[in-house]
Amino acid sequence: MGYRLYICPAVGLSAEMALTHELYGIPVSKLDSFVAQWLQPSRQWKEEVLEVVRTVEQFLREEFVHWEQGLDQEVRVLKVVKVGSFGNGTVIRGTMDVELVVFLSCFHSFQEEAKHHQAALRLLRKKASCCQDLLALGLSDLRVVQGVPDTLVLSIETGETEEPINVTIVPAYRALGPSVPNSQLPPEVYVNLIKACRYPGNFSPSFSELQRNFVKHQPTKLKSLLRLVNHWYQQYVIAKCPRANLPPPYALDLLTIYAWEMGTQQEKSFSLAEGLTTVMELLLDAELVCIYWTKYYTLQNPVIEGYVRKQLKKERPIILDPADPTHNVAEGYRWDIMAQRACQCLKQDCCYDSNDTPVPSWDVKRARDIQVTVEQWGHPDLIIWMNPYDSISKMKEKIRQSRGYAGLQRLSFQEPGSERQLLSSHCSLAYYGIFSDTRIFLLVTVSPEIQVFVKNPDGRSFAYAIHPYHLILGLKQRIEDRQGLPSKQQQLEFRGHILQDWYDVACYGIQDSDTIILSKKAEQALFPLT
Repeated sequence: MGYRLYICPAVGLSAEMALTHELYGIPVSKLDSFVAQWLQPSRQWKEEVLEVVRTVEQFLREEFVHWEQGLDQEVRVLKVVKVGSFGNGTVIRGTMDVELVVFLSCFHSFQEEAKHHQAALRLLRKKASCCQDLLALGLSDLRVVQGVPDTLVLSIETGETEEPINVTIVPAYRALGPSVPNSQLPPEVYVNLIKACRYPGNFSPSFSELQRNFVKHQPTKLKSLLRLVNHWYQQYVIAKCPRANLPPPYALDLLTIYAWEMGTQQEKSFSLAEGLTTVMELLLDAELVCIYWTKYYTLQNPVIEGYVRKQLKKERPIILDPADPTHNVAEGYRWDIMAQRACQCLKQDCCYDSNDTPVPSWDVKRARDIQVTVEQWGHPDLIIWMNPYDSISKMKEKIRQSRGYAGLQRLSFQEPGSERQLLSSHCSLAYYGIFSDTRIFLLVTVSPEIQVFVKNPDGRSFAYAIHPYHLILGLKQRIEDRQGLPSKQQQLEFRGHILQDWYDVACYGIQDSDTIILSKKAEQALFPLT
């Protein structure tokens, strides 16, 4: 599930898993059979667990109750969805934790869901505590667990399984409606989410069907890799550091899916050992990882684009939930511990071939390549593809190869509400927090010309090449040519001084990449009053 780690998984594995062969001792040639024999669930075991879950689902669907605290309407269960590893088809044998999202009729918006979430949990707890079917099944514990969001957890001890089955229930607003598409949603769904968002991930359960489908519809071999990585995580990370603030398994699932997408170009047949090695190497560089998908939303909407761009500027690692861009599922966890354990894994037999040679990893960049549109006044746009971690100097070389400029290239960019920035050659797009498709402006200067930014009243800035000893009037004429505002109507200001037409640029102390403020002169009366 994409919104929390509900319980300590070190406790949630049956005794059978304790008898499993050590992954670190498995040779590369045996990894596929290891997954099939020890990690994939048997049909009998899975049915025993799901029989308990079906009883819980039946209890939820058959309850028609009234709100107890003034909400004068009938509360119905619209839908119950199995999520997490049981829902997406990657469950590991012996896992005793099942997660259910319950969509309720009383939630008509994200705001109402937030307002009445606790009341819904109290109501569900009250009804579950006196449900005869659940009591007969072996209901042994019933508790509300704090998190984002809070959940109701039922522990059921049944003679069919060796350990209690923990069923986590999350009430949620049905934001997607009755049908769940496998493509982009109407932008207003995510606009409403962004406007309502209080805590990252607080409303992720509303998008749980998309989270489930994102993993569920992946190839069978990739699900084997997901099981293998999660087994490593449970056995060698969580079990060794049970009290550490470790990332949720969903974050590791998304990292693994990204590694497969980028490393194999989504091939359905690949080496599990190479996949495992690649994921471990990504964990070593977790502080560089910046991953997101736009399968379910579009960056063409300005509200969504602005929000996602802010998300991508935050401290890495960044792994945005593909179904909920408000939630960076990697934020705030001990990735340093993950890196330490990954380093240990790379030294084990499962990452070495029969010749005692390290298994090669896939070529996976720590962020996706992005499309950079280069704008230049008087020229058609130039589109190039860059990796955010490539240097700006490499981008300039690509531009030079495309257009053959001999002068000094000056690249700058501006985001809405921000000042225009000069891109330094020795830095990268990642340094400026640029991880999505962007537009930059190119200005070519010839010594001794300098670049100045002219900021319009609407906040946008434009770059101009000027000679330090040319007149201010010359700059105004360039502004008129490019932006259409007559030079006589322009007022230019720098550091509190109004720039006069017949003074040169240098006399005002204007330096390279300084910003000059442009405004429109006030209309003057043709016949002043006397």
